[in-house]
Amino acid sequence: MVWKTAILTASDKGARGEREDTSAQVIRELIEEELGGEIVEYRIVPDEPDEIIAALIEMTDYFHADLVLTTGGTELAIRDVTPEATRRVVEREVPGMAEAMRMIVMQKNPAAMLFRGIVGIRGRTLIVNLPGTPKGVHENLAAIMDQLPEALLMVTGQFR
Repeated sequence: MVWKTAILTASDKGARGEREDTSAQVIRELIEEELGGEIVEYRIVPDEPDEIIAALIEMTDYFHADLVLTTGGTELAIRDVTPEATRRVVEREVPGMAEAMRMIVMQKNPAAMLFRGIVGIRGRTLIVNLPGTPKGVHENLAAIMDQLPEALLMVTGQFR
């Protein structure tokens, strides 16, 4: 199964072209190599709730992505609003996946308790918030990678 995947980066500096988006590169590699997914959309937006919301809606409703992975905006800084924006878009949360990411990563890095990302469902799309660093992306995505295919089968209505 080839999963249609969209990547959304929330970063003020990235949106202004002041920072290379290395976290999205890690996502792309893991999705293509580990999950066998296809990237159907990639976008960088500033840390603005309305822009994050609009991008998530477009990725789910227009591009019909099976999976949307966000990176950035998930810590404690005042401009970190990705989880709040995601909550306004999803219809149901999947707390176990977010809890698993925190729990597994905290075993190596106690600072993972500061990660506020959520996982949720909009229509037939699974949306996963990931941290904004390449290492954080890799660790958190690896923590749920083995369950992603089953979750995607369920969310897309293909579970047997």
